[in-house]
Amino acid sequence: MSGRFEPLPDGGAAIALDEVEVSILRSLALQLAELIGPGDQPAEGGDPLAELFAEGPSEPPADPALARLFPDAYRPPDQELGPREEREAREASAEFRRFTENDLRARKRDDALAMVRDLDALTTGSPAPAPAVLELVPDKSRQWLGALNDLRLAIGTRLEVTDEDDGGALLRLPDSDPRKPMVMAYFWLGGLQETLVETLMPE
Repeated sequence: MSGRFEPLPDGGAAIALDEVEVSILRSLALQLAELIGPGDQPAEGGDPLAELFAEGPSEPPADPALARLFPDAYRPPDQELGPREEREAREASAEFRRFTENDLRARKRDDALAMVRDLDALTTGSPAPAPAVLELVPDKSRQWLGALNDLRLAIGTRLEVTDEDDGGALLRLPDSDPRKPMVMAYFWLGGLQETLVETLMPE
């Protein structure tokens, strides 16, 4: 088992990670959680019923990476809209965002922090430099899948990878290019994501 998730008999997944891989994944997950941020959460100790119906933002995030993680729900990306359709799509997206973004933001942050906790548990009390095997139950696998997907979306946005471009040209960048480490992380995460998806698919 090297560089890929393998299925476990109970439906979970396992992967061997060395010290450097654990450190990179943990750092990326923490940066993702920080990027996502808390959102417009109600004050701690507030009315639980009020918190249930708390409204979130109605406008898309200004940061392009966050806008990719929290896209408008009613704006077809490749479709020209007339002024009326544009206005209706904008209003519908704002309404949908107002009542869903806080929950979505919390879930994405929880996924990223779950990854951090799993990696911390993997390294606690294990000073040996040999790769350690991370085992995930199915629910944890889905959290990791969500976090890996969000990381790729955020990094891909920073690298200006589009839906029409798989970013393959970036692999030809010279090692001296400051984007090269981010490019390698983008494709490495893609490989992890792909093999994790395979473990979740029924045979």
